Amino acid sequence: MGNEYTAFGTAVHSYCEQALLREVKDPNKLFADEFVKGLEKLIVDGVELDQKLVTQMEPQGEGILPEVLPGINDYFEDGFEVLKTEEELYENMEGTDYKFKGFIDLVVKTPDGKIHIIDWKTCSWGWNRKRRSEPMTTYQLTLYKNFYAKKHGIDPKNIETHFALLKRTAKKGSKVEIFRVTSGPRKTSSAMALLNRAIQNIESRTCIKNRLSCKYCSFYKTEHCK
Repeated sequence: MGNEYTAFGTAVHSYCEQALLREVKDPNKLFADEFVKGLEKLIVDGVELDQKLVTQMEPQGEGILPEVLPGINDYFEDGFEVLKTEEELYENMEGTDYKFKGFIDLVVKTPDGKIHIIDWKTCSWGWNRKRRSEPMTTYQLTLYKNFYAKKHGIDPKNIETHFALLKRTAKKGSKVEIFRVTSGPRKTSSAMALLNRAIQNIESRTCIKNRLSCKYCSFYKTEHCK
């Protein structure tokens, strides 16, 4: 179950995907239609919307859209080729009966032959230094890089990973900020070890509670909250 933030993020993601694949004649309408679609689904799911927040989000989304293409063009100043949007990963996990499933928001190739994996992240004003380097945040890109390389038979050394922040409430500078996240062999090994431990916990039905995420949990303060 989502909320206003997930509906907003999905709507902005939809624009980013379509804008990179083709010219969008009316960006604001595309965003508005997708945002409304997401909000309507929340209502059907029984989510009580914060109307004040929804009203604030509409112009915030429209403020991001014009900066998406200029932002990525400036970042890859030597040019780039879009290889895929919403690249699906469904790869075998070595030594297990499981598969790794994920969707990469954007994959581009630059003139130097490098492949770049980019993940769009909607946020408020941005991320601080700690958030930018936090393992539980950056491991997502590390795993994407690892399994994308396996899927396409590419040397991981030829793949770089990046987050693209889409800022709703940024007061200064661009509302689109892209930065690289490094993922070498050691970090990949750590990310895979964490993923394998998660599988072991699932198989043993060991539930580890993340109390930092309680307020987002559907079972918070119910009889199922332990």
